[in-house]
Amino acid sequence: MDTASLTGKELAAAINADSKERAAALTAVGTPPTLALIIANDDPASAWYVNSLGKAAERLGIVCERVDLGADASAETIRAELRARSADPATDAIMLQTPLPAGVNLDDVSSEIAATKDVDGVSPLSLGLLASGLDGFVPATSEAVVELLKHHGIALQGRLVTVVGRSNIVGKPLAQLLLAENATVTVAHSRTADLAAVTTPADIVVAAAGRIGLVTGKHIGDDAVVIDVGTNEAEDGGIVGDVDAASVTGKAAALSPVPGGVGPVTTALLMRHVVIAAENARD
Repeated sequence: MDTASLTGKELAAAINADSKERAAALTAVGTPPTLALIIANDDPASAWYVNSLGKAAERLGIVCERVDLGADASAETIRAELRARSADPATDAIMLQTPLPAGVNLDDVSSEIAATKDVDGVSPLSLGLLASGLDGFVPATSEAVVELLKHHGIALQGRLVTVVGRSNIVGKPLAQLLLAENATVTVAHSRTADLAAVTTPADIVVAAAGRIGLVTGKHIGDDAVVIDVGTNEAEDGGIVGDVDAASVTGKAAALSPVPGGVGPVTTALLMRHVVIAAENARD
């Protein structure tokens, strides 16, 4: 069987074109949209993502202010920066990059991000709005999975979807988004006794656990659609996903590549969120 490649470049380009036009309109009558990107780690995969965000923002006419607090930053240092940026009228949007220093809890510190500026939807308030079906910013990676599936014409209503990973950044919010699309959702995780038992019956499998090669051909039913959310550092310094693409190819009906699948759509959606936050702030 031929396994289709669910690339995200075309979708990302369309989203970016719209964002660039809207950012230019804001700049023409005042100031450009401004994102404060707060960093407190020295993780290579994180550095790669931060760099891609900075380049994307520059291309779209968005100001991206990187604030590196250091990999040993305390919870109070991070909270103080988030409070300051939330109160700063010159900052339209805030993103707190993960991972965080040892002992620092994301839920604890992210609660300091104003919901109107929480463009990656990570705070407890933003996640609560999502779970309640109310308006708010949705975690960009989770949103990217749904938008990528829709872009490629893959139906969600009534389909069995297994999400491998239960983080507040991807797995849990993605489950909420999929439920809103009327999919039937199973969430698997590191303590799932038999991963294959819950993934092989699924029409769609989303790998979002942050482990190289976690999902293999034995975890996939024939003709399943596989979305790889993983961004892990390979031995050669490159970025690889959570799916063993070689063993899945030829068995799955479709697979999103890493890089080039969910990643560019995630970045594009995050930039769109920044523009929306700026538009809302200027209303």
